[in-house]
Amino acid sequence: MTALYIDADACPVKAEAEKVATRHKIKMFVVSNGGLRPSQNPFVEMVIVDDGPDVADIWIAERCGAGDVVVTGDIPLAARCVEAGARVLKHNGEALTAANIGNVLATRDLMTDLRAADPFRQGGGKGFTKADRSRFLEALERELRAAARG
Repeated sequence: MTALYIDADACPVKAEAEKVATRHKIKMFVVSNGGLRPSQNPFVEMVIVDDGPDVADIWIAERCGAGDVVVTGDIPLAARCVEAGARVLKHNGEALTAANIGNVLATRDLMTDLRAADPFRQGGGKGFTKADRSRFLEALERELRAAARG
């Protein structure tokens, strides 16, 4: 049975994911360290994990597998989920797969090194747009359908 796992800390698409999960009638696990408003939706289970580095990531990685969909912006978590056979989406709808996760991890590591080498480097990531939200909804719909087909 397909399940949807949301790495909920700093996730901008929780409400959209809940709508899609409800439409597909699949269980959605919203995993965080707390501070989120509980959902009354019977398809949504709020999972509050202990504080600490990567505790939510570990919870998700230990449970997801083939046929599941994971939504996360955390690249190391995404790599673990892909390895477990889950389908993984970033918040902007970009799919992370066995074919591209190695390059995404390498880019992440390179950017971490560049930031560490120049502590005065200003700027950050792009802002989250309506187009990103729309791409996410389309991608989640596609991935859930594919997961259901097996």
